[in-house]
Amino acid sequence: MRLTVKHSPSPRAPWLAALAFAVAGAAQCAEVPAWPDNYQARLQVLALVQTINANILASTSATLTLEKWCGDHAMSTTPKVTAQLQGGIAKPASPAQRERLQVTADTPIKYRRVQLTCGGHLLSEADNWYVPERLSPAMNRLLEETDTPFGKAVLPLAPYRRTLGAKLIWSPLPDQWENGQPPMPSAAAGATLDIPAALFEHNAVLYTADHLPFSEVRETYQRGLLEFSPPPTK
Repeated sequence: MRLTVKHSPSPRAPWLAALAFAVAGAAQCAEVPAWPDNYQARLQVLALVQTINANILASTSATLTLEKWCGDHAMSTTPKVTAQLQGGIAKPASPAQRERLQVTADTPIKYRRVQLTCGGHLLSEADNWYVPERLSPAMNRLLEETDTPFGKAVLPLAPYRRTLGAKLIWSPLPDQWENGQPPMPSAAAGATLDIPAALFEHNAVLYTADHLPFSEVRETYQRGLLEFSPPPTK
Protein backbone atom coordinates (compact mmCIF):
# COMPACT_ATOMS: atom_id res chain seq x y z
CA MET A 1 0.00 0.00 0.00
CA ARG A 2 1.39 3.42 -0.94
CA LEU A 3 0.33 6.39 1.13
CA THR A 4 1.13 9.82 -0.34
CA VAL A 5 1.19 12.98 1.72
CA LYS A 6 1.19 16.29 -0.18
CA HIS A 7 3.39 19.06 1.18
CA SER A 8 1.50 22.05 2.47
CA PRO A 9 2.37 25.23 4.32
CA SER A 10 -0.23 24.27 6.92
CA PRO A 11 1.21 23.79 10.46
CA ARG A 12 -0.53 20.41 10.49
CA ALA A 13 1.81 19.06 7.78
CA PRO A 14 4.34 17.49 10.26
CA TRP A 15 1.42 15.77 12.02
CA LEU A 16 0.17 14.39 8.72
CA ALA A 17 3.64 13.13 7.82
CA ALA A 18 3.94 11.36 11.17
CA LEU A 19 0.51 9.79 10.67
CA ALA A 20 1.49 8.62 7.18
CA PHE A 21 4.65 6.99 8.57
CA ALA A 22 2.72 5.24 11.34
CA VAL A 23 -0.01 3.94 9.01
CA ALA A 24 2.46 2.72 6.40
CA GLY A 25 4.59 1.03 9.06
CA ALA A 26 1.59 -0.65 10.67
CA ALA A 27 0.38 -1.92 7.31
CA GLN A 28 3.78 -3.36 6.49
CA CYS A 29 4.17 -5.06 9.88
CA ALA A 30 0.66 -6.53 9.64
CA GLU A 31 1.66 -8.47 6.54
CA VAL A 32 4.55 -10.30 8.24
CA PRO A 33 3.83 -14.03 8.77
CA ALA A 34 4.29 -15.38 12.27
CA TRP A 35 7.05 -17.86 13.05
CA PRO A 36 5.72 -21.37 13.65
CA ASP A 37 6.35 -22.92 17.05
CA ASN A 38 8.33 -26.02 16.18
CA TYR A 39 11.86 -27.32 16.66
CA GLN A 40 13.14 -26.23 13.23
CA ALA A 41 11.79 -22.69 13.54
CA ARG A 42 13.26 -22.33 17.04
CA LEU A 43 16.68 -23.36 15.70
CA GLN A 44 16.33 -20.85 12.85
CA VAL A 45 15.36 -18.04 15.23
CA LEU A 46 18.27 -18.85 17.53
CA ALA A 47 20.69 -18.77 14.59
CA LEU A 48 19.31 -15.41 13.41
CA VAL A 49 19.49 -13.82 16.86
CA GLN A 50 23.06 -15.01 17.35
CA THR A 51 24.01 -13.80 13.86
CA ILE A 52 22.77 -10.23 14.26
CA ASN A 53 24.16 -10.16 17.80
CA ALA A 54 27.61 -11.14 16.52
CA ASN A 55 27.39 -8.75 13.55
CA ILE A 56 26.72 -5.78 15.82
CA LEU A 57 29.47 -6.75 18.26
CA ALA A 58 31.95 -6.95 15.37
CA SER A 59 30.89 -3.67 13.75
CA THR A 60 31.95 -0.07 14.22
CA SER A 61 28.35 1.17 13.76
CA ALA A 62 25.26 -0.58 15.08
CA THR A 63 23.09 1.69 12.91
CA LEU A 64 24.74 0.65 9.65
CA THR A 65 24.61 -3.02 10.69
CA LEU A 66 20.87 -2.73 11.38
CA GLU A 67 20.35 -1.00 8.05
CA LYS A 68 22.09 -3.85 6.22
CA TRP A 69 20.04 -6.42 8.15
CA CYS A 70 16.84 -4.61 7.19
CA GLY A 71 17.84 -4.58 3.52
CA ASP A 72 19.12 -8.17 3.44
CA HIS A 73 15.78 -9.44 4.78
CA ALA A 74 13.57 -7.22 2.59
CA MET A 75 11.99 -5.55 5.62
CA SER A 76 11.61 -2.26 3.76
CA THR A 77 11.61 -1.11 0.15
CA THR A 78 14.06 1.61 1.25
CA PRO A 79 16.12 0.16 4.11
CA LYS A 80 16.86 3.28 6.13
CA VAL A 81 17.07 3.32 9.92
CA THR A 82 15.54 6.35 11.61
CA ALA A 83 15.59 7.39 15.26
CA GLN A 84 12.29 8.25 16.92
CA LEU A 85 13.20 10.56 19.81
CA GLN A 86 11.66 9.70 23.18
CA GLY A 87 11.19 12.97 25.05
CA GLY A 88 10.53 13.66 28.71
CA ILE A 89 13.13 11.17 29.99
CA ALA A 90 16.14 12.25 32.05
CA LYS A 91 18.96 9.93 33.07
CA PRO A 92 21.99 11.83 34.39
CA ALA A 93 25.36 10.20 33.76
CA SER A 94 26.67 8.26 36.74
CA PRO A 95 30.17 8.82 38.22
CA ALA A 96 31.24 5.51 36.64
CA GLN A 97 30.04 6.67 33.21
CA ARG A 98 31.90 9.96 33.58
CA GLU A 99 35.03 8.03 34.42
CA ARG A 100 34.64 5.85 31.33
CA LEU A 101 34.09 8.96 29.21
CA GLN A 102 37.15 10.59 30.80
CA VAL A 103 35.36 13.79 31.83
CA THR A 104 35.16 15.76 35.07
CA ALA A 105 32.13 16.03 37.34
CA ASP A 106 31.10 19.38 35.82
CA THR A 107 31.59 18.50 32.13
CA PRO A 108 28.21 18.69 30.31
CA ILE A 109 26.89 15.30 29.23
CA LYS A 110 23.68 15.06 27.21
CA TYR A 111 21.21 12.18 27.30
CA ARG A 112 19.24 10.94 24.29
CA ARG A 113 16.76 8.05 24.17
CA VAL A 114 15.54 6.76 20.82
CA GLN A 115 13.71 3.93 19.14
CA LEU A 116 15.45 2.80 15.98
CA THR A 117 13.04 1.69 13.27
CA CYS A 118 13.25 0.51 9.68
CA GLY A 119 10.22 0.06 7.45
CA GLY A 120 7.88 0.29 10.44
CA HIS A 121 9.80 -2.39 12.39
CA LEU A 122 11.12 -1.50 15.85
CA LEU A 123 14.70 -2.82 15.86
CA SER A 124 16.26 -1.29 18.96
CA GLU A 125 15.70 0.99 21.92
CA ALA A 126 18.82 2.92 22.87
CA ASP A 127 19.96 5.10 25.75
CA ASN A 128 22.85 7.37 24.84
CA TRP A 129 25.03 9.60 27.00
CA TYR A 130 27.38 11.78 24.98
CA VAL A 131 29.85 14.63 25.44
CA PRO A 132 28.64 17.45 23.15
CA GLU A 133 31.95 19.36 23.29
CA ARG A 134 33.63 16.39 21.56
CA LEU A 135 31.23 16.60 18.61
CA SER A 136 31.06 19.23 15.90
CA PRO A 137 28.29 21.85 15.91
CA ALA A 138 26.75 20.13 12.89
CA MET A 139 26.65 16.79 14.70
CA ASN A 140 25.07 18.33 17.79
CA ARG A 141 22.47 20.04 15.62
CA LEU A 142 21.57 16.73 13.93
CA LEU A 143 21.17 15.00 17.30
CA GLU A 144 19.07 17.78 18.82
CA GLU A 145 16.87 18.73 15.87
CA THR A 146 16.46 15.68 13.61
CA ASP A 147 15.67 11.96 13.67
CA THR A 148 19.19 11.05 12.52
CA PRO A 149 20.49 7.95 14.35
CA PHE A 150 23.48 8.66 16.59
CA GLY A 151 25.77 6.34 14.63
CA LYS A 152 25.12 8.20 11.39
CA ALA A 153 25.45 11.66 12.95
CA VAL A 154 28.95 10.91 14.25
CA LEU A 155 30.32 9.04 11.21
CA PRO A 156 32.82 11.87 10.42
CA LEU A 157 34.61 10.96 13.68
CA ALA A 158 35.42 7.51 12.22
CA PRO A 159 34.19 5.98 15.50
CA TYR A 160 34.75 2.52 16.88
CA ARG A 161 33.11 0.67 19.76
CA ARG A 162 34.42 -1.09 22.83
CA THR A 163 31.83 -3.41 24.31
CA LEU A 164 31.36 -3.24 28.08
CA GLY A 165 28.77 -6.00 28.20
CA ALA A 166 26.50 -8.13 26.04
CA LYS A 167 23.58 -10.16 27.35
CA LEU A 168 21.17 -12.54 25.65
CA ILE A 169 17.78 -11.74 27.19
CA TRP A 170 15.76 -14.48 25.45
CA SER A 171 16.51 -17.74 23.72
CA PRO A 172 13.97 -19.85 21.82
CA LEU A 173 15.67 -22.97 23.22
CA PRO A 174 16.22 -23.84 26.90
CA ASP A 175 19.65 -24.23 28.44
CA GLN A 176 21.18 -27.66 27.81
CA TRP A 177 18.72 -28.31 24.99
CA GLU A 178 21.45 -30.10 23.03
CA ASN A 179 21.70 -32.68 25.83
CA GLY A 180 17.96 -33.30 25.92
CA GLN A 181 17.64 -31.88 29.43
CA PRO A 182 15.16 -30.33 29.91
CA PRO A 183 12.98 -31.68 27.10
CA MET A 184 12.27 -29.43 24.16
CA PRO A 185 9.15 -27.28 24.66
CA SER A 186 6.16 -28.75 22.88
CA ALA A 187 3.41 -26.85 21.09
CA ALA A 188 0.14 -27.69 19.42
CA ALA A 189 0.15 -28.18 15.66
CA GLY A 190 -0.16 -24.84 13.91
CA ALA A 191 0.93 -22.86 16.98
CA THR A 192 3.03 -19.73 16.49
CA LEU A 193 6.18 -18.85 18.41
CA ASP A 194 5.69 -16.32 21.21
CA ILE A 195 8.66 -13.96 20.82
CA PRO A 196 9.10 -11.40 23.63
CA ALA A 197 9.81 -7.74 22.93
CA ALA A 198 13.47 -7.73 24.02
CA LEU A 199 16.00 -10.20 22.56
CA PHE A 200 19.47 -9.06 23.65
CA GLU A 201 21.28 -6.09 25.12
CA HIS A 202 24.60 -4.34 24.53
CA ASN A 203 26.48 -1.72 26.52
CA ALA A 204 29.41 0.01 24.79
CA VAL A 205 31.62 3.09 24.76
CA LEU A 206 32.25 4.89 21.45
CA TYR A 207 35.65 6.37 20.66
CA THR A 208 36.93 8.72 17.99
CA ALA A 209 39.65 7.61 15.60
CA ASP A 210 42.05 9.35 18.01
CA HIS A 211 40.89 7.04 20.85
CA LEU A 212 38.93 9.70 22.71
CA PRO A 213 35.70 8.41 24.31
CA PHE A 214 32.68 10.54 23.47
CA SER A 215 29.59 8.41 24.11
CA GLU A 216 28.24 5.50 26.10
CA VAL A 217 25.28 3.56 24.74
CA ARG A 218 22.94 0.94 26.15
CA GLU A 219 20.99 -0.82 23.39
CA THR A 220 18.12 -3.27 23.81
CA TYR A 221 17.42 -5.10 20.56
CA GLN A 222 13.83 -5.93 19.74
CA ARG A 223 11.77 -8.69 18.12
CA GLY A 224 11.29 -6.40 15.11
CA LEU A 225 14.61 -7.84 13.93
CA LEU A 226 12.70 -11.07 13.16
CA GLU A 227 9.70 -9.47 11.41
CA PHE A 228 10.23 -11.03 8.01
CA SER A 229 8.97 -14.16 6.30
CA PRO A 230 10.37 -17.34 7.87
CA PRO A 231 12.40 -19.53 5.51
CA PRO A 232 10.47 -22.39 3.90
CA THR A 233 10.46 -25.71 5.72
CA LYS A 234 11.40 -28.99 4.05
